[in-house]
Amino acid sequence: MQFLLKGIALFNSKINKGVKGRVESFKLLNANLKPQDKTLWFHCASLGEYEQGLPVFKALRDQYSNHKIVLTFFSPSGYEIRKESPIADVVIYLPIDTKKNAKEFLNTVNPELTVFVKYDIWPNYLNELKARQLKAILISAAFRKNQSYFKFYGSQLRNALFAFDHIFTQNEASKALLESIDYSYVTVSGDTRFDRVSDQLSQNNTLDFIETFKQDKLCVVAGSTWPEDDALFINFINSEVSKDVKFIIAPHNIKDNQIKNFKGNINSETILFSEKDTRDCSKAQVFIIDTIGLLSKIYNYADVAYVGGAMGHTGLHNTLEPAVFGVPIIIGNNHSKFPEAKAMIDNYGMFSIKNQVEFNSILKELITNKYKRITYGKHNLDYIKKNKGAVNHILDYLQL
Repeated sequence: MQFLLKGIALFNSKINKGVKGRVESFKLLNANLKPQDKTLWFHCASLGEYEQGLPVFKALRDQYSNHKIVLTFFSPSGYEIRKESPIADVVIYLPIDTKKNAKEFLNTVNPELTVFVKYDIWPNYLNELKARQLKAILISAAFRKNQSYFKFYGSQLRNALFAFDHIFTQNEASKALLESIDYSYVTVSGDTRFDRVSDQLSQNNTLDFIETFKQDKLCVVAGSTWPEDDALFINFINSEVSKDVKFIIAPHNIKDNQIKNFKGNINSETILFSEKDTRDCSKAQVFIIDTIGLLSKIYNYADVAYVGGAMGHTGLHNTLEPAVFGVPIIIGNNHSKFPEAKAMIDNYGMFSIKNQVEFNSILKELITNKYKRITYGKHNLDYIKKNKGAVNHILDYLQL
């Protein structure tokens, strides 16, 4: 795998970052850990899993205050954004899953507790943890019957699951799948993302430049959009919208050429985040966020939210982030792998659209119908409140 990644890295800048970053992993571990240190190890595939695990990480940080915490990522999109994470003493790329690397990593870290989030199952690391009788748990796990764990050819990955002392699943279906392969140390705890987004309400979500932009007007916030999502907004803003409605759009890809093309296709006055200190935000109708890390606060200013990823096939982004602020949500129609989307649609808090006509119709209705906005938004907030509590299930187990 290591040779394969190095080859792909020649043509992919994201993978190249990971390849280069892994060269430093063991150096960083040796520089920051001493043999006598007590440690915990948290592993996340990427940024989404980090955010999902964060409520548990924070609680364990407090509970094990005398331990050093090692946080590993597989993906650059997690590492590059959270390499300065305050919950960890050392943040590194996880070295490639080989027997040699697993032994060297665990010789150095020797964690008292290991926490993996959702998936990213690495057999050599997990088998080595089991061989050393080191405690490991998997949290917020979600399984599907078409995954290799449950196929005749998936023995290697299936056996790796048995290295976990306990697995906390998001739902009963995942528990049943684990029991079908005779894994019995499983609890349905729910999804820790509900706890994570609920924490957002206790934070200061004020952004002065957004308040200057929004003023007292209705605001539509579109988060983590892809080109197919952006096209919906370009067409709507250019042909359908009143000047009394403001739009904040946070594209997933913030490369300069893509942002420039996006802005250039909008006829209304548009400002970029990178321009906010040199232009008057209040005069613009559209605000494009060409930076990262602000979206969870920006949703606080939404009267209507749109979450990208499901108009194409890149995967629906986090719909719970806007839901916690009690706003109605619009998404594309490719959301079959996201049970929270189905739940919010069934609960009358979310709309799924498949084309421009449906998008225009629903968005216009939400803009003009205050009662519907408030009602659908309340349903989403109630859904979040109802599903909190996964963190407590996990902490109760760890304190046994």
